[in-house]
Amino acid sequence: MTTVVGTAIAVVLALCGYAVMSGNGATGPDAPAPSETRTADAPATGATAASPSGRDAGVPGAAEARALLAALPVKGSAPATGYDRVGDFGEAWLDVDGNGCSTRDDILARDLSDVVRRGACTVVSGTLDDPYTGTRIAFERGVDTSARVQIDHVVPLLDAWRTGAQRLTPEARERLANDPLNLVAVDGPTNQRKGAGNAATWLPPAKSYRCTYASRQVAVKAEYGLWVVPAERAALQRILARC
Repeated sequence: MTTVVGTAIAVVLALCGYAVMSGNGATGPDAPAPSETRTADAPATGATAASPSGRDAGVPGAAEARALLAALPVKGSAPATGYDRVGDFGEAWLDVDGNGCSTRDDILARDLSDVVRRGACTVVSGTLDDPYTGTRIAFERGVDTSARVQIDHVVPLLDAWRTGAQRLTPEARERLANDPLNLVAVDGPTNQRKGAGNAATWLPPAKSYRCTYASRQVAVKAEYGLWVVPAERAALQRILARC
């Protein structure tokens, strides 16, 4: 009897030991290389798994967005004469928050799931649940799929320039260009089709995200003292009235 019990305990302990070794990622063919860090189950510093509460944190609800919209000035578009993306808004993806990582990597880490990084910052792969199309996209840096995931300025910088950003300081424009509230990782071709359109000329194909998208645009314009053009205001009102 003692021999049987002892054998059973040994088997249980062996099984438990195997589970610990398999679960900690230390061994096995799926373990990340020493220079890469998986963040699917335990995000690295500054990274979160993709979720509405992460990507859309800080976006106002519909009622607040309607109030913000009502307070925004309504004017025509200013001329785009002399607009210079780099000269007016700074080099792309500056480390404005001072965390040592580019804004692009910060947003990829926030919006993608199953994130793998090289070093502390560089996102090398992950999965995007695209809010604009409702599709799932596998991202891998440096290959064809890399261009399928882009970072969208929800309020396009050219539109911002034409609706009040010309009056901002260079520092404020840099913050606007790198503000997480104004940035979302999305399907690249869809982002290209959007261009510099406002809500009157372009909306996400996925209707389920339009309320959040409209609220986000309004919040950004309110935060930076920008205005809306009449057609844009009417479009935003129609969207938010249904939310």
